[in-house]
Amino acid sequence: MTVPERMGRLTMGNAEDGNERDIRHERKDDGGLTCNELRLSVREWIVGGIVVVAALGLLPILWERTEEFLQGEDYRIPYRLSNDYWLFDRYSRRAGSEGKVLVIGDSVIWGHYVKKEDTLSGQLNRLAGGGKFANMGVDGIHPAALAGLLEYYGKGISNGRVILHCNLLWMASEKHDLQTSEPFHFNHPKLVPQFVPDIPSYAAPYSQRLGVLAERLLPFRKWAEHLRVAYFDGVDIPAWTVQHPYEDPVGAVLGGLPSPADRPRRRPVPWTARGSAEHDFPWVELSGSLQWRSFRRAVETLRSRNNAVFVLVGPFNEHMLTEASLARYSDRKGEVEAWLRREKIAYYSSPVLPSAQFADASHPLADGYAMLAGDLWRNESFTSSILPSNARSAQSLPARRNALQGPGRCAGASMLTIRDGREPTVACGIAACVWRVRDAS
Repeated sequence: MTVPERMGRLTMGNAEDGNERDIRHERKDDGGLTCNELRLSVREWIVGGIVVVAALGLLPILWERTEEFLQGEDYRIPYRLSNDYWLFDRYSRRAGSEGKVLVIGDSVIWGHYVKKEDTLSGQLNRLAGGGKFANMGVDGIHPAALAGLLEYYGKGISNGRVILHCNLLWMASEKHDLQTSEPFHFNHPKLVPQFVPDIPSYAAPYSQRLGVLAERLLPFRKWAEHLRVAYFDGVDIPAWTVQHPYEDPVGAVLGGLPSPADRPRRRPVPWTARGSAEHDFPWVELSGSLQWRSFRRAVETLRSRNNAVFVLVGPFNEHMLTEASLARYSDRKGEVEAWLRREKIAYYSSPVLPSAQFADASHPLADGYAMLAGDLWRNESFTSSILPSNARSAQSLPARRNALQGPGRCAGASMLTIRDGREPTVACGIAACVWRVRDAS
């Protein structure tokens, strides 16, 4: 039976009465094509856009309220979550709201070779009676990345007290300083400036850089990256399902955040036991150093948000340096101290710890952190600018520095001055270098 172009006839016969009915219907000419469509008005598009934007904005907020985040005493961000900047933001806001002093820096602060309670913040908590210092260390966070971390993911760090670590190792060579023209993989590329200033060692395509800028600006993108790093091993969900074909992505998310890192990341033995040799670091000039410029930017970012900033310079394993490298290092350290004085920033320049208390060029072992914490606790500039009047514990300091002081290295260029209103005393023996700080009174 043929169907006319504009009219269809359906004939139905009835065998009993012979009646015949004609059912006629019309249809529009669509050229032989049919489709189901839904057309939205301008107003409906606007309402739909508002709903989508609101949902994307609310999801990170609701997730933060429902995701279990257990800190515990001396918490530090798990090592595998070093790139989870959304978690850093959340942790810093919570610690700041609890009135804690935030101790910010790289793996020296995080504590590569020690348990979490033996890190610098852990040792300070031990002296303060616990719960007053938060370990905000992030593995591999060089100054160029640190400045970006504080600017884009540390906006909640305001009206508080911050100890900011300055590790001169990041200025030890042109490669450390990201000045080499040959690109190479370095830590935390998403945190460095993507376009201005230009970083010679950074060669990411422009599409990737634009994606980084979008992630910094959009809370939903930050949250999505948190899910990717925390629950899917740093890959997107399709790639994760290929790697884990028999696992449920929903179950991975419901499994909760990784537990805090309680154990040392590496074996805690002195650098001499590892067979490490002396290093002849060239040390870049600070006037042209990208890392030093970035560190100053990090300081200014914290100060602009009304934080009381205390800078800890060092410690550094001077025992590992050749004489020529040690002299250059001391010059750079002196320049850093001079800038801090000019800017009227409270600081403490760490004296060299005993050789046996270093695991490598800059990471102390547990007893080294204890000695450094004790020195800070006795430092007038530290106690007056960082500690509230009721924070100092009545317990006596453990008398560990002199007991732990081992063979040292005395060189004119490595003798440091503690400018904090106390009189520094340096006693140099043939095989030992003992630092004592006594009250000027």
